[in-house]
Amino acid sequence: MIEIRNIHKSFDDRVILDDISAVMEAGKCNLIIGASGSGKTVLTKCMVGLFQPDSGEIVYEGRDIIRMSNDEKKLLRRKIGMLFQGGALFDSMTVEQNILFPLDMFTSQSQTEKKNRVNEVLERVNLVGSNKKFPSELSGGMKKRVGIARAIVLNPKYLFCDEPNSGLDPQTSLLIDHLIKEITQEYKITTIVVTHDMNSVMEIGDHIVYMHQGKKQWEGSNKEIIYSKNELLNKFIFASEFLQDAKEMRMMEDAGKKK
Repeated sequence: MIEIRNIHKSFDDRVILDDISAVMEAGKCNLIIGASGSGKTVLTKCMVGLFQPDSGEIVYEGRDIIRMSNDEKKLLRRKIGMLFQGGALFDSMTVEQNILFPLDMFTSQSQTEKKNRVNEVLERVNLVGSNKKFPSELSGGMKKRVGIARAIVLNPKYLFCDEPNSGLDPQTSLLIDHLIKEITQEYKITTIVVTHDMNSVMEIGDHIVYMHQGKKQWEGSNKEIIYSKNELLNKFIFASEFLQDAKEMRMMEDAGKKK
């Protein structure tokens, strides 16, 4: 579990995060949603220690990352996996070399052990035999799966995913969502997904934090979100035809149960 307590962050005179408090629940898919400029990316960068908040606490396992020493932060970051928006693969490296990178950086395992681990995570993301391919030879969905493999190769306790479905078609987006959900449950990872994809909200949103103009406006599950009476949230989510249909179906189901 990650506890965010009264986080404030400004750049010059512009307030980006205004008294944000939330909980990222352990072993679940936690989604941070909101329009562009809502502060969700800045919040996640504060959570992993890339930005220093002006005030507040971000607590991992009872320890505030803001007050950790550099050495303590390095130890914590070994427990954090990152899936970047564009995959962020090294173009000059093969798939195997990309996934080996964190193992080379943070472990003293033998080369055989490292390659065995690479093969394990490639199998987990359904990319067996792609070791020697280069990113230019992969589809967008395959690149994202390689990114996931690299993110989990160190067996992280926390997994951060920045817009994992960006640039993908709906079918591939669904596959990536399901893979993230499966990995979260299988490895009991605390997963944090930054997204504005409403299909992801309904598919994997165990716990959701909605942000608007630097403030947290709502927090709950994907089963609760369609019943929300928060006007800002409703304007945001029901711009999606998918969620409008979902709301109507849930209301019809409830009406049928009452008869």
